[in-house]
Amino acid sequence: MARVLSVSGQRVAALDAGWQLTATAPGAVADPAGLAQAHAWTAASVPGTAAQALRDAGHWTLAAPTPLHDCDFWYRTRFAGDGARALRLHGLATLAEVWLNGEKLLGSDNMFLAHEVDARLAGDNELCLAFRALHPALAKKKGRARWRPRMIEPGALRFVRTTLLGHMAGWCPPVHAVGPWRPVELVEETGPLRVRGADLRTHVEGSTGVLGLTLAADWHGAARPDAVLEIATTRVPLVWQDAQTLAGEARLADVALWWPHTHGTPALHDVRVLVGDVVVDLGRVGFRTIEVDRGPDDNGFALKVNGQRVFCRGACWSSADIVSLPGTRAAYAPWLERLRDGGMNMVRVGGTMAYESDDFFALCDEMGVLVWQDFMFANLDYPANDPAFVDSVSREASQLLDRTQSSPSLAVLCGGSEVAQQAAMLGLPRAAWSSKLFDEVLPAAVRAGRPDVPYVAHSPGGGALPFAVNSGVSHYYGVGAYLRPLEDARRAEVRFATECLAFANVPEAATIARVLEGGEAAPTHPKWKARVPRDAGAPWDFEDVRDHYLRLLYGVDPLALRYGDPDRYLRLSRAVTGEVMEEVLGEWRRGRSSCAGGLVWMFQDLWPGAGWGVVDALGAPKAAWYALRRAARPVQVSLSDEGVNGLAVHVLNETARPVEATLSLVCLRNGEVPVLRAERKLVLPPRSAQEIAAAALGESFFDTTYAYRFGPPPHDVTVAALVDAAGARLAEAFHFPQGRGTARVELELSAELVAQADGWALRLRSRRCAQSVHVEDERFRADDEWFHLAPGIERVVRLVAREGASGAVPDGEVYALNGLSPVRFRRAS
Repeated sequence: MARVLSVSGQRVAALDAGWQLTATAPGAVADPAGLAQAHAWTAASVPGTAAQALRDAGHWTLAAPTPLHDCDFWYRTRFAGDGARALRLHGLATLAEVWLNGEKLLGSDNMFLAHEVDARLAGDNELCLAFRALHPALAKKKGRARWRPRMIEPGALRFVRTTLLGHMAGWCPPVHAVGPWRPVELVEETGPLRVRGADLRTHVEGSTGVLGLTLAADWHGAARPDAVLEIATTRVPLVWQDAQTLAGEARLADVALWWPHTHGTPALHDVRVLVGDVVVDLGRVGFRTIEVDRGPDDNGFALKVNGQRVFCRGACWSSADIVSLPGTRAAYAPWLERLRDGGMNMVRVGGTMAYESDDFFALCDEMGVLVWQDFMFANLDYPANDPAFVDSVSREASQLLDRTQSSPSLAVLCGGSEVAQQAAMLGLPRAAWSSKLFDEVLPAAVRAGRPDVPYVAHSPGGGALPFAVNSGVSHYYGVGAYLRPLEDARRAEVRFATECLAFANVPEAATIARVLEGGEAAPTHPKWKARVPRDAGAPWDFEDVRDHYLRLLYGVDPLALRYGDPDRYLRLSRAVTGEVMEEVLGEWRRGRSSCAGGLVWMFQDLWPGAGWGVVDALGAPKAAWYALRRAARPVQVSLSDEGVNGLAVHVLNETARPVEATLSLVCLRNGEVPVLRAERKLVLPPRSAQEIAAAALGESFFDTTYAYRFGPPPHDVTVAALVDAAGARLAEAFHFPQGRGTARVELELSAELVAQADGWALRLRSRRCAQSVHVEDERFRADDEWFHLAPGIERVVRLVAREGASGAVPDGEVYALNGLSPVRFRRAS
């Protein structure tokens, strides 16, 4: 059943005021009467969590989080009202009881279930919510697991439906989810129409969008009135099939389809029903088709949206705030805007996280961002033969699919994360790798609720082993944790990486200061190292992984540099992970690649530090985010080193329109002297990819990759660009045949501060190729940085005021990794 936004005559009141919280020993208070004794009460936000309330009261901090699963928490509020109501509770974490005026209305043991119960109000009402201590309850659970992952503690979490956030040592802060994390509402029916549910389904027939609606409703007025379904400007009658069911179908000719933003416009259409004078708002729908293309060998995994193959690039979501677990539009919007503006067209909500709210999906619908949604299962051996557990999971899945039924952004549904992989890696027989949860229960729910969305049983999965990367979907860490060379991105024949490219990505200096309260010694500070992610039990961490590629790409000794020149170490460390990501995604997006998607692990950090996120916990983009944005351009050029075959130039146009551009290629000695120039005018067809040998652009042999090694290297950098008729550079790519190196030279880099109508900008220019150009200003950040600047090319970069810097004037420095010194910019007095 689809989400019903509103019904005329139905009053929905949020119970979000006057809440208080107290903690007690486990089981010390059996019912609200026991709260009459003296207890210390703290103001609490609802929706919200106990950690949030305690933090706001100064009793808890993210820097040193105290455990919350060892005590009971009680919430209470008072409100006025009389008569019959429906009490809606959209999410209770996790072992919860609901008491109204001393009467127990509900018990719940699933954080992910919403509840609606009948309630009778009696004037002055007291609503109490009890959240029982989770750890003592888990300690009583019996039954031996067939395997026990080291990543998640305690292992008995397999018995209860709650988020794994806070229980994954090594990378996740131990923040326990407790409390009414989703809204609490009272519903009063005052109108003649009582809507019990809406089944809203869309599909596409040729160029026609088809919307089918079945509305389960009771009419309490006089004779049942006529009903009309409205979608955009189309109106069609609905028919009373019986006393409680309205149904009908609308057909929209030449309908505007919903596309991921990289490939078109995410068109949405308003839907509502008029039953007499009653208006039922059903929100918005989008028309699109989505299917999986397995390729000629049946081992692939590519999504086709509206018949077009889409390369999915993006990242894995963590949380908008691990403390409060918010579900509001205001909380999500800055993060999802950053994701979309980074050129990403897919976000994965993995099984170690929590289901996000309706507003999350509404924003993804609007922004044209595909959602890969795991059900909330990961790594553990779940009790698939426990009928009560299976029933709870079935209701959980149905509710998720009901409330997202009209969401076109929902692209893939997946049973969970690394369950099959965990069993296989620990040596269990093939029959133990899956269970009826993933093979029967969840796919049945998907067939009933969202048959238009592909279902994948496991991530990773699909090959001879669940973790094989050359078949199905994979978690690819060859380049990354397993320290493989960059060439492994091609050699591994990755088909679709739902996780990849995890590094300890270094944040900007302002965030480092938040971690260390003064970040001058960041790389060697114990607080810094404590925030670096690691796999539980591993003798290495993801800073070690980053250091490996720092040595590989830049030829430095990371350990010596970390202690000898920590500032230089941090700058190179910021750059290197982005450089690796850009190289790998460039490889995967080329026309002949076997890969159809790569989702970086992960999008945002859970707390400040050098976490996996390409955006830090404060919302600031890291160098890797800028690299991903370059790698994700819909109109793109990239270069690949094909050894003795020379450089290959890859040109892509994912848009629906042809693109006319000039492809230019220039090889530079000492970063400034052209030793080869070549151009070709191109018309890039819509939805096209082509590969051009660099040798075909010139009139004579030139060793672009320095593979033949005849004498000294003739050049140190190659720059490819797509330039439109107006001279705008649509995309650029750089290749360093001798490696990026660390030599610093006089670049003659200039930075001119420019006043614009909407703020400030920097006009940048360099005589020599400037590597990884970036800006430092306490009050401003650049909207683009960590890019290479070709010699003689002018680049204008907008400066964005940081929070609290309204009215400030830019005053900072521009750096390049291969420059002798930074360039100062400030407004002339």
